[in-house]
Amino acid sequence: MQWILFSLTVNIFLYLFSIGLYWFIDKTCRKGKLQPQDHPVSRSDVYLSFLTIGCNSFVMILGVFLWKNGWVILSLDQSVIAVIAEVIALLLLMDLLMYVFHYAAHIPFVYRILHRKHHEHTSINFLSLFVLHPLETIGFGVMMLILLMMYNFSAVAVAVYLMINLVWGTIGHLNREFFPPKMDHFFIGTTRFHHQHHTDESKNFGFYTSVWDRIFGTYKP
Repeated sequence: MQWILFSLTVNIFLYLFSIGLYWFIDKTCRKGKLQPQDHPVSRSDVYLSFLTIGCNSFVMILGVFLWKNGWVILSLDQSVIAVIAEVIALLLLMDLLMYVFHYAAHIPFVYRILHRKHHEHTSINFLSLFVLHPLETIGFGVMMLILLMMYNFSAVAVAVYLMINLVWGTIGHLNREFFPPKMDHFFIGTTRFHHQHHTDESKNFGFYTSVWDRIFGTYKP
């Protein structure tokens, strides 16, 4: 019960942090909107975002179970350089896995079941990041757990990666471009990069980078 309460508390905090970050950037950024209006917030958006909190909490509890039973081992004595290398490795590996998962979610019969609701947001609002089918949320989490079972990552590297994941997801679902235009040349998955995916669903499936889209021919500048 303590782990359940801890997991719910952490994920509610991260949910509110993401919303706060979205609003802060939206109110302080001087760049124009990518779409004239934000996507209207519906009751179903709110319900699905709450369900995403529950699913993320479930994944965290599953991770604790795997850790307690020795399937996941988190080291605590890595050097700073090793931690940085592991964060980069997690970003690239998860970006590849998320690219494959995301591409598969656009197979027509899978799309109708899993991913269509997220793409109703052709524009964006502060809940768009969390408007996901429960199986999508759990699927992303399970991919992360599989990586953790395959290699003994540092606990610090995992924590840093998860924070980057939340911030990047929030920035990727802004209705304003966060990055300067030249960042597109550095294979960065910018706000504009992901916004293109919401307007053209056959392109830009990556999350942190555009590397895999460029390799597999689904990149749209």
